[in-house]
Amino acid sequence: MKEIILTDSPAFDSNIDYRKELNEEQLAVVENGDGACLVLAGAGSGKTRTITYRVAYLLERGVAPQNILLLTFTNKASKEMLARVESLLGTYPKGLWGGTFHSVANRILRMYADAIGFTQNFTILDSEDSESLIKTILKELQVDTSERRFPSASKLNSILSYARNAGRSVKQIVEEKHEQFFDLIPTIERIGDVYELRKRQADAMDFDDLLIRLRDLLVQNPVVRDRLAMQFEYVLVDEYQDTNVLQAQLINMLASAHKNILVVGDDAQSIYSFRAAEIKNILSFPDQYGSAKTFRLVTNYRSSPEILNIANESIHNNKNQFKKDLMAVRGSSEKPQLVPAANAPQEAQFIAQQITTLRDAGTPLREIAVLFRAAFHSQMLELELMRRDLPYEYRGGLKFFERAHIKDLVMHLRIKANLKDEVAWMRVLGLQTGIGLVTAQKMIQQIHGFETLEELVEHPIGSGARASAGWKTLSMTLKKFSQQSLPADLIRTVASSDYRAYLEAEYPDFNDRCEDIEQFAVFAEQYKDLTTFLTDVSLTADYGILDEETHGDEERLILSTIHQAKGLEWDAVFIMNLVDGKFPNGRALEERDGLEEERRLFYVATTRARKFLYYTYPLVSGTESLLFNQPSMFLQELDPAMMEEVKLKREVAKTTSWNTTEWDSSTWDSSDSDDGPAIVLDDLGEEVKSAGGGSASGGKKPQKTGGISFLRDV
Repeated sequence: MKEIILTDSPAFDSNIDYRKELNEEQLAVVENGDGACLVLAGAGSGKTRTITYRVAYLLERGVAPQNILLLTFTNKASKEMLARVESLLGTYPKGLWGGTFHSVANRILRMYADAIGFTQNFTILDSEDSESLIKTILKELQVDTSERRFPSASKLNSILSYARNAGRSVKQIVEEKHEQFFDLIPTIERIGDVYELRKRQADAMDFDDLLIRLRDLLVQNPVVRDRLAMQFEYVLVDEYQDTNVLQAQLINMLASAHKNILVVGDDAQSIYSFRAAEIKNILSFPDQYGSAKTFRLVTNYRSSPEILNIANESIHNNKNQFKKDLMAVRGSSEKPQLVPAANAPQEAQFIAQQITTLRDAGTPLREIAVLFRAAFHSQMLELELMRRDLPYEYRGGLKFFERAHIKDLVMHLRIKANLKDEVAWMRVLGLQTGIGLVTAQKMIQQIHGFETLEELVEHPIGSGARASAGWKTLSMTLKKFSQQSLPADLIRTVASSDYRAYLEAEYPDFNDRCEDIEQFAVFAEQYKDLTTFLTDVSLTADYGILDEETHGDEERLILSTIHQAKGLEWDAVFIMNLVDGKFPNGRALEERDGLEEERRLFYVATTRARKFLYYTYPLVSGTESLLFNQPSMFLQELDPAMMEEVKLKREVAKTTSWNTTEWDSSTWDSSDSDDGPAIVLDDLGEEVKSAGGGSASGGKKPQKTGGISFLRDV
């Protein structure tokens, strides 16, 4: 067991003028951050600046670098903070403990590994390593995964990891989040037990173990705990609202001696419960530390007053929170715009056109972002951006047509269109239980002997019980194919087949993938011919590849899920598909405190914008069977006077393919309506009526020459 030798360290002498460099809120934290302190740092309030100046302040006053522990959630944040501290002091504070929870845990465990039965050279397993080990365990335990769709190694790893980070049992997690595997609970628990045993035998830890083993070390070895707690005179924690139960326990133990614990975070930006983050950690901090001081950083350097007014009003609807209102430093700008569109294609066209307008007016594409609640919301917009040759970077996952489940669906449809498509058959057969690569190749040779799908599905294909069972399951779907021709119907047939069970067993984000597929089916509703549909999809996918090569290093606008956008900011932000059932997400509302987290997500999205903010949503979904949407409840909660409603002059007619859009003209004048201020745009995005002003139509009342009128109060 290694000893930690504490040495005296001379104070850094950099003569920082803290009063000049910081505002009053930040200065209060830096100068009075001893003891237990909760710093509620609102969006854009200089959180990182405050933490780094606090560290510099401590070092200047003689605190040894090795007596300071700075915990972050990402390596990027850690490096940025330490680089700023070095810049302030003029030298690197050698010995300071700064890094992510996992990196700090790894460093401590290397020192005390023998105390918990590991060597100092233990291996760290990444997620791929963990999944490989779980696959080996399935074989060792002789788990029969062929009788039904058994959870994949990735899915099992996700369940086991969530349970450990949340401090709950596998049984509880399966019952709450994976009911379809209820009867497998004993098997999953057994797999988890063997997984733990195999890791220990291999002198290995996964990422979760780094925190769990550190907790075990501190709990089981009071001498080590006290030694570390005595060393860390000051503990500072970034993004405290994102900590889970385990991380909060570690922080508490490491700060137990001196009780100088300063946590910085924003309960209004707690949006990671799906990763086992526990908002109660920050909400209960003042109760846990009875003498805790609470600081509020509410001066916002990012957004205009008009944007912050909306953010403040929205988050006030949450009950479980620390009340605070962000105050703007920036000057006044235009109101955020509310844009109801006739349908998803028109919503996409408006966004694309407005992006072009912003770019032409001097806003770089890299300073424009389109945010959405879930990845599948972006599909129609991606197609429109391709059509207009607007380069974009997708964050939070793959571009729509690059996603595995979308490719799976396309391959199913290619079989319907061309029975000889060997590539499609290889992928589709590989999805079936009991059919491997060699078996699939043999089966394809048999398939080549048939001329029509109708003839094929009436004959058994493959040899052996498992392969025959897999073919029988697939043939049920193909039989339905033989009676269908519309692309949308074919997609939904696959989505409701055994393929759904495959997705559920294979992927932790099963529900999101199902949403993707339904969006794909909605997109396909505009097609009557399967060959045309597959051609357009193929060209679209190829275009995406060519687009990467063509644009090279050219700047791109950002498409991102809101979760991926946290911590970032842009001059202009579009938040799209703001309809009930989509945002807030219907499934999330079924979770404990789900509505409040969804509202926090809306708040995070809103506060990403500096100057321009656009809320958009389609009034109807689908093209064959129209579903009328309600605007998101988060929009309905807002005072309409805070936004400027944009009423699009024209609507998108049905299209025969995504790149042959036709427009139907409508002329509007809302002067006699009580819809409030509005801007009316024509199909090119040009303004034809200003807010509260006259009309380009000479005062005519709304007239309809075709399509759907959609003037609406929000």
